[in-house]
Amino acid sequence: MFLRALSLGKTGYHLQASRRILRLFSSSTPSSSEDEPLFPVADNFGFYNVILPEEPFVFGVSHIKPREVPKYISRPPYAILNKTSQENLQNDAEDADGRFPLGGEAERKLRTVASLAKDVREYAGSLVKVGTTTNAIDAAVHEYIISRGAYPSPLLYNGFPKSCCTSINNVITHGIPDDRPLEDGDIINVDITVYLNGYHGDTSKTWLVGDVDLPGRLLCNITNSALEAGIAACGPGQPFKNIGRAIHTLIEPRYHGMDFCVSPAFSGHGIGSVFHRKPWILHHLNDEPGVMLPGNCFTIEPAIIQGTHPTSWTFPDGWTASTENCARSAQAEHMVLITDNGAEVLTR
Repeated sequence: MFLRALSLGKTGYHLQASRRILRLFSSSTPSSSEDEPLFPVADNFGFYNVILPEEPFVFGVSHIKPREVPKYISRPPYAILNKTSQENLQNDAEDADGRFPLGGEAERKLRTVASLAKDVREYAGSLVKVGTTTNAIDAAVHEYIISRGAYPSPLLYNGFPKSCCTSINNVITHGIPDDRPLEDGDIINVDITVYLNGYHGDTSKTWLVGDVDLPGRLLCNITNSALEAGIAACGPGQPFKNIGRAIHTLIEPRYHGMDFCVSPAFSGHGIGSVFHRKPWILHHLNDEPGVMLPGNCFTIEPAIIQGTHPTSWTFPDGWTASTENCARSAQAEHMVLITDNGAEVLTR
């Protein structure tokens, strides 16, 4: 998970366009020429329901009540409500570049929290069924995490009001759980991050809901393959930019006759005692400097989009990021630790 700020200018434009989007997707033949500039090229992205912000629009998330966490659960610094209570805070084990000392207590804790994150991810996936609301998934995930003595990292991070992110269909990332029931044919990414013993573990997967059409299944397949291609580019001494190059090489050719692209708006990140830090992992072609060194731990989390238009916009809530043309997006994420001899996936 990597979080970015709301662009009010773009959001204003898209709020005006949202009714046009609804009209376009409710009919195979738009009834008015005013819809034409919004989608200059017709793409067959399959059959699914488009997620749009509810009307009347509500800006921000202050109206959403966060779930409670028992006082005995250690919190990350951003979630400590009483700023005078700093006794549980620790000094970072990582250096300025986000590298861990291998073979010590920090690595042990990192592996433990990554394993927990994987367990929570798989538990969340078991809840994905037609008719289940994402609020119900969030509530169950919240209870599962705190029952393990951990804290749900998204909760209160820059004001985020829920314990996981649930991103459906055209939502790329940072979807806020709500009372919409999952529908047959949806795809949903559940993004999990947990905080335990002073360290964060982060992972996500896109799940199929009921009978998903072929374009949706192909999207999820190529997303998982893109993540694996990025992982295969990792190792001591390898340039970070090779991750984006490997993903680009995989998705550039048409896949079963369909085009796909990667969102450049969201990156992977270093992770450990801090939720997000260097190194920043770009999933698209780039010339960023830097090489992987033993002790680097980071996420790879490409968001793959149907078609060739990777642009996105943010809902009025300030978090939910959707594709501009309502194409579907899928995302998959693992934590990768660079060792002396290679790269190890901690959330496998």
